[in-house]
Amino acid sequence: MVPPPTDPVPAPGVSPRRQAFRRVARALGGVMIATLAARGLLGARPARAAHMLRPPGALPDADFDARCIRCGLCVQGCPFDILKLADWDDPAPIGTPFFVARQDPCRMCADLPCVRACPSGALDPLLVDVREADMGVAVLVGHESCLNYKGLSCGVCVRVCPVRGEAIALREIVRNGAVIRVPTVNTDQCTGCGSCEKHCVLSHAAIRVLPRALGIGRSGANAAGRGGVR
Repeated sequence: MVPPPTDPVPAPGVSPRRQAFRRVARALGGVMIATLAARGLLGARPARAAHMLRPPGALPDADFDARCIRCGLCVQGCPFDILKLADWDDPAPIGTPFFVARQDPCRMCADLPCVRACPSGALDPLLVDVREADMGVAVLVGHESCLNYKGLSCGVCVRVCPVRGEAIALREIVRNGAVIRVPTVNTDQCTGCGSCEKHCVLSHAAIRVLPRALGIGRSGANAAGRGGVR
């Protein structure tokens, strides 16, 4: 039978209390090194890819990444199992929640269970109306492939929109001498839920949800473009 381990005999002149203090200090040092290493690894992860959307109420990326504690409670709170936590293979800070619109869009729950589950404020607790959420903005990126632009009657993206008639609608334009009705997004009303992208009938969606900073232009001169050259 192997005898149970015994505490090391204190060195000559070293009191048991000091010996215990040294053991605790070494243990705390190891924990601190491991924590710093983990934070370094998390910080080295890439910024999220454009197609990886945040839940409703997410703060701007830098603030969200700093505030999110990677607890996964928002993922557990989602009743439709849409949210996922970023893994090592995902192009996003590890442990942060996201969803991909083409796979499964946000259902825009009126009671915002994901926001209510967040303990850190990374999902803004002041968001009480899901129609005020800003997960991104829908952008018609494939004019050449959109069936409506070809003169056909599709409009699936409009029909599935939970804010139909406000966030997206069919507008008449004249193209090649013919009047056609094309999907037009009202960026002020679009929440970026992704329903339009999910249900686009094409093999590669003609309409996609992008982070608002990428999907919307902004007025003003471009210092790097022709307008800024003197």
